[in-house]
This record gives sequence, C-alpha cells and structure tokens, in this order.
Amino acid sequence: MGHDLNVERDAILAALKPVVHGIAATFGPVCDVVLHDYRHPERSVVAVAGAVTGRTVGGAMSEIGMRVLAGGDEASDELNYVSRTRNGTPVKSSTMVLRDSTGAVFGALCINVDVGAVTQVHDLLGALAGVGAAAPAELPTTTFGNDIDSVVDALVDAHRSRQRGSWAELDRAERVELFGGLDSRGVFAVRGAVEQVAARLGISRASAYNYLSRARAAHDTSTGGSA
Repeated sequence: MGHDLNVERDAILAALKPVVHGIAATFGPVCDVVLHDYRHPERSVVAVAGAVTGRTVGGAMSEIGMRVLAGGDEASDELNYVSRTRNGTPVKSSTMVLRDSTGAVFGALCINVDVGAVTQVHDLLGALAGVGAAAPAELPTTTFGNDIDSVVDALVDAHRSRQRGSWAELDRAERVELFGGLDSRGVFAVRGAVEQVAARLGISRASAYNYLSRARAAHDTSTGGSA
C-alpha cells in the first residue's frame, strides 16, 4: 500500500510541474511558484519557476513549509500570507497543501508574489491624489532558504531575539517557551534539528531534548491533549 501511495504521490507532483511554470508565466517576473515534496524536507523543492525567493530545485523547505510539516495531516492552506524576505522584499504568499487519496499531506504548491512594485505604485497614486502615504505595516520576516540549516538557524535567532537576552540570561520558563515556540513553527519536524538548535544555543543535546520535552508537556497540559 505504501508503495502504491508513493506512486500516486509521484504522479500528482509530475502533473503539477507544468502548472508551476504556467502560473509563473501568467504573472511574470513578480511571481515565483515552488512545488514541494515533503517526503524529503531537506531537499523538498522538486520544481520552481521565477526568482522572487531565490529557490532552486533540490532546495529545502521554508519556515512556512515547516509549519505545514508540523501540522501533519491536519495542516491547512495558508493563503495571502504577507511577509518580507530576509533581504526586505515584501511578498504575498499562498501555500496549498497536497494530499493523496487517503488525505495524507505529502507536499505543497507555493505561490510568492513580490508586492514591492505594487506598493510603490499605490504610494505614487496616493501622492498624486493628494493623500498622504500611510505608514507601512511592520511585516514579519519569512526565511526562504535552499539550505535547511539556514532556515532553522534563522528561526532560532528570531525566537531568541524576541526574548530578553542570551540563553544564559533566560529563566527556566523562558527557555521552555523558546523551545515551545520553535516546536510550534515545525523546526523539530526536520531531521537533526534538535542537535542543530542545541549547537546554536551553546547547550548540550541532552538539555535541548529536556527542554523540548518540557515544552511539549506544557502544551499538552494547556490543550488537554496527550503526548
């Protein structure tokens, strides 16, 4: 049965490859489209058209993909998600999960549109109409990386920067919260991520597993779920 499902999944991905190029051709250079196979998180990109996020075939999933992977079969589409790339480009993204005939999530089709040019035209028209430009909303930064390690590192740094200092300055509750935040973003769905996070924080692998366990226990207690 597993083999049959993999054949089915391969066929779905193959059928979507021309769709990737068709969507990108329709929208032009302000758009890129990426097809992911989440069976291989570290090299999930199986087709790409366009260059907004700099993805390449064989590249890793983004942090949006990690969230989908963490959601498992309960994952849902994320549509019109506005953020910035790490170089500051404002991007509107949609991630549509791919399911096989059993309902299992195994990949995603992602569309990313550079809305920077649209914003500039909007501001120009506002100026011509005599309407003052509104202050730009602060957008979250989304890491689109071809290297899974860079995506994990960026997420660790982002979560740590929202707290009050280095790992040594955090109390136990804040450390558990940091691991819980990373877990909710899907970081630990990636093979070897616990070891990588431990190295990034300068702690032992055993400590990292301990804090992850505590974070998951706290989440289960708060939601009434089971481990």
